[in-house]
Formats: sequence, C-alpha cells, structure tokens
Amino acid sequence: MQSEHQGPFHCFRDDAMGEDDATALAARIRAGEVSALDVTKAAIERAEMAQAVINGMVATDYDRSLSLARSLTKPEAPFAGVPTFIKDNTDVQGLPTRHGSAAVPSNTASKTSPFAEQMLAQGYLCLGKSTLPEFGFNATTEPAHGAATRNPWNLQYSSGASSGGAAALVAAGVVPVAHANDGGGSIRIPAACCGLIGLKPTRGRVVDNEAAKTLPINIVSDGVVTRSVRDSAGFIAAADEYLRNPALPRVGHVQGPSGKQLRIGLVLDSVTGHKTDPKTRNTVEATARYLEKLGHIVEPMDVPIPASFPDDFALYWGLLAFGVKLQGRKLMHPQFDKRQVDGLTNGLEKMFRKKLWKLPAALWRLKRSQQDYARHMSQYDAVLTPVLGQTTPPLGHLSPTVPFDQLFDRLTRYVCFTPLANTTGAPAISVPMALTDAGLPVSVQFMARHGDERTLLELAYALEADHPLPLISRLGDNRYAGDVALMA
Repeated sequence: MQSEHQGPFHCFRDDAMGEDDATALAARIRAGEVSALDVTKAAIERAEMAQAVINGMVATDYDRSLSLARSLTKPEAPFAGVPTFIKDNTDVQGLPTRHGSAAVPSNTASKTSPFAEQMLAQGYLCLGKSTLPEFGFNATTEPAHGAATRNPWNLQYSSGASSGGAAALVAAGVVPVAHANDGGGSIRIPAACCGLIGLKPTRGRVVDNEAAKTLPINIVSDGVVTRSVRDSAGFIAAADEYLRNPALPRVGHVQGPSGKQLRIGLVLDSVTGHKTDPKTRNTVEATARYLEKLGHIVEPMDVPIPASFPDDFALYWGLLAFGVKLQGRKLMHPQFDKRQVDGLTNGLEKMFRKKLWKLPAALWRLKRSQQDYARHMSQYDAVLTPVLGQTTPPLGHLSPTVPFDQLFDRLTRYVCFTPLANTTGAPAISVPMALTDAGLPVSVQFMARHGDERTLLELAYALEADHPLPLISRLGDNRYAGDVALMA
C-alpha cells in the first residue's frame, strides 16, 4: 500500500472519544456522559479512516463489539466500554490468527487465549486484530507478502514491531490502548517509535502466552501500549487483581510519582560495541540530568550481562525460527506452509542450524542472566538506557526482503538494549522524551528489579508530568522540529 497521505496522520476528532485516554473514557462511560455504543461507533469510524493510511488492522469484529456495547448496562470493570485491538498472534474466538505470516492459512480461533481473556476482563471491547511482522521476529511491521504498517508521526517511517499495528492505532487516535506482547522488545520498541508508554511486565505478572509455555526460556510477556502512564498503571493494577502471583510483590494502583530518592544506573552504549546515535544519546543524557534535578542519584553502571549475551540471544532468536518451521503445523495450523515464510525467518533458521552445537552453553548463560541481573541490581533501584541504538528508521530499512546478512546486522545495531529484560524476566518501560527533526519520537527505557513495576511507573509519572510529548492532534501542521521541554 502506498498511501497518498504524506507526513503525519491522526484521526482525533470531536466525537464521543475526543482525545481521552482510556481512564478518562471509562470514567465518562461510568458517569453516563457518553454511551459505550457511541464510543464504539466513533472508534469504528476512526479505524476505517486510519486503515487506508496506516494499515494497522488485519481483521475486524465490529458487529460483536457493537452488540457488547449495546448490552453494557453496568460498567463496573475498570475499562468497561473502552475499545481496543488484540495483536494477531493471540487468539480471540471467532477471529483468525495468522501471526503476520503468509505461511499460516486464514483460520478462525475456536476459543479466546488466556491472556486475551485476562485483558478483556478489564472491560475492553475488541474491535479486531492488529498487525505484526511474521511471527514477531522483526523490529518493523513490514510483511513481505503485504503492505507495511506506517508510523502516524511520519508515514515514511517504521511503526516498530512486533506490536507495530497496535502502536500505530493508538498513536493515531483510533483507540486509546491496545494489546502488545514482547519477546525481545516488542512492547517497548513500537511504543518508542510511536511516542507511547510501553510497559513490559515482570515475567509471571500476567497470564502466560500459550506459545511462551513451550519455550526453554520464557522470554515473552504480554501487556499494552498506551498514550498515558495512568492507563498503563491501571492495566497492570487490574491484571494483578485478576492473577495474583504470590511469588511477586503486589504492584497496586500507582497514581503518581514517588517522593523517595532513587539510585539509578546509567547505560548509554550496548554490550554489542555499537555506539548509540547522537540524538538518542543526547535524549538519554538529558533525561538523566533531569532526574538528578528531581533529587535522584544517577551514575554510570556496567552493563549487567556478559559479552556473549548478543550472540546467545541471537542463537535463541534463531531457535525460535527453527521451531516455527519445524513445528508450524502443530503450533499454528495443520496446513502451515513453511515454503511461504519470509527471508528473515529463513535466514534465522539457517543461522541456527550452523551454530546448533552452541545451544546448550547459550541456554545455560541466558538462564543465568536472571541471577546476574539481580546481583547487579542489588545496588540500584532502576537503570536508565536507550530503548534502541538508533532513531526510528524509514520503511524498507529493516524489510524482510533485505538480504539476510545485511538485515541481521541492521537489526543487531538497532535492537541492542531491550532483549535483556526478556531473558531476565525483569520489568521495563519505554517513555517518550523528545522528537527528531523528522517529527519522530525518541524514547528512553527504564528497567527495575524483578517485580518492581511500581518504581517504573512512578518514574514515568514524574517525567510525564513536566515533559508531556504532544499528541499528534496538537501539533498544528505537525512540523514540530524541536523537542519536548526537557530537550529545548
């Protein structure tokens, strides 16, 4: 799809949704100021308007969502009546699940996955399924077999991945919150690209993704991308009530920053040896200076992982591709056609086969990373890093049609800070802090101790309070070439 619309795009308007986040929208529905039906109708109109431009949906469920909205008489759930989307690697009964791949035939799920049930129990109404790259392996949502999902801030650029459709739909104003999941950064990366809050929960905080249960190391966490910290805080509080994991401290409903002084480690460059680009580095350094003004102690720290980590994680990435091709008919669909997978999946699988002998040691080190991380974090409350090694690339830069060796090098330079939280199981959050000259958000990442989402949300609240990234709808002609207040 080549959109005729150039530059930024949004569909915020004076309708039942307005510019509300999910928290405000749910409150208005509860108060009777607006009906869930009117909100759903407005979201559907926005979705249809946005699809031709950003291509964030792969399936719709409008009739069922309208029916549920009509029957909503006692909106007691925290987000009752708020429209959302579920990512197309997660089953919703009656909707297809194709994992972003031409190798998976169109099908209809017979039941709703456990995590989708957990999320929808908060009252959200599912309008359909959002786009992702094939099997979630890429860091951009550009399928080889179809149209790319475009970044609403600048349509010539990537929306990130693998929850790229979810992030694009939320940033453009179609819905205030959408499902995302993260096996190497796939909540935080698209949130960073699209100027959203992206919280990856601690491993075990939410119901396990069904695919995650089959992995030798469970690196996958489900969550949401949002336009406000309070929406992410509300989601995690409700999720914690739905599934009380006694092995983790309760998060509670975090509603603002904390007044306590924190010791925060600062990491600017990845263990890969690739230098962070100047714009991203400047944003992280400016964030650190601001945190010091708030009274926190910010000091450089060593990356809490061995030099082997990038190669070990890459091998695990290849193992996933190998497993998909080998077990696709069992895991996804009886008519799964491995001949239809894209160049990235094929390349990862071939790379894995060549290095298969290294797997036992790599798995041992990756499993040990949780203990290594915990030991490093004993002296810190949080760690501040970039989300990505570089600012958001244009469409095509990470396309699965790029020759594999070149694409793999680009991906390892780009996605070099987020995977650690997946192997260790630690919570991490992406927070937007600046804009590039091309009008694209630049975000920072915070990581915390196992189970400490509260500290991450409190930090995000503190930054959001004084440095809100403008909504696309408030940028006038959107030529906002400067940065947010922090970076001015």
